Amino acid sequence: MRTVTAVAHRGDPYRHRENTIDSLRSALELGADAVEIDVRLTRDGVPVLLHDGTLKRLWEQDRPLASLSAAEVRGLTAGGVPTLAEALAATDGTRVMVDLPGGPSARAVRRIVDVVRECGAEERVYYCAGAQTMLAVRAAAPAAEIALTWTTLAPPRPALLDAVRPRWLNYRFGLVDGDLAARVHRGGHLLSVWTPDTRRSMRRLLVLGVDSITTNRIEALRAMRGH
Repeated sequence: MRTVTAVAHRGDPYRHRENTIDSLRSALELGADAVEIDVRLTRDGVPVLLHDGTLKRLWEQDRPLASLSAAEVRGLTAGGVPTLAEALAATDGTRVMVDLPGGPSARAVRRIVDVVRECGAEERVYYCAGAQTMLAVRAAAPAAEIALTWTTLAPPRPALLDAVRPRWLNYRFGLVDGDLAARVHRGGHLLSVWTPDTRRSMRRLLVLGVDSITTNRIEALRAMRGH
């Protein structure tokens, strides 16, 4: 089995609340090669770590993030939702996969890319999301490393690949079989998958030769991979 990149999905969410500093640090302590985080903007344009559009699921506050300032988010969550800058500081020296959920505007994407640049983290951050969002990333950061999230078995159009220039193609793990893995590699891309959590699924993907696995169970993946 080849060595794959072990990416911790939102940190270590089985032990700590996802997308928090404690969750990220726990994943790194367990040996993650990279951490995946979700980034959205507050009303006043501050990138923070939150997958959902509201605070309801994680923080029991039924408030849309886009309606709240960064200060209000901090108050409602007792400081539990970190800013992107804080997360980058806490993961200094580690690779970070920045997922951009919710179809952010080009302006929002530029703001997130700007914060990564201001934090001096361009060399260790890479971005994932669907085609339109990754086109916005490519426009904002011509040298950015991109993992293009793709959700169908039909391959991305050559024109799209030429425009986005992804290093990775990022698939839901259940879609991946030997033919797809071979096609991705034949096209000169690395293959990343999300989010297998059972040992059986991880073992199958390792045998298929994927290059990166994003999982909620980073400790299990590290053990299977042989560290």
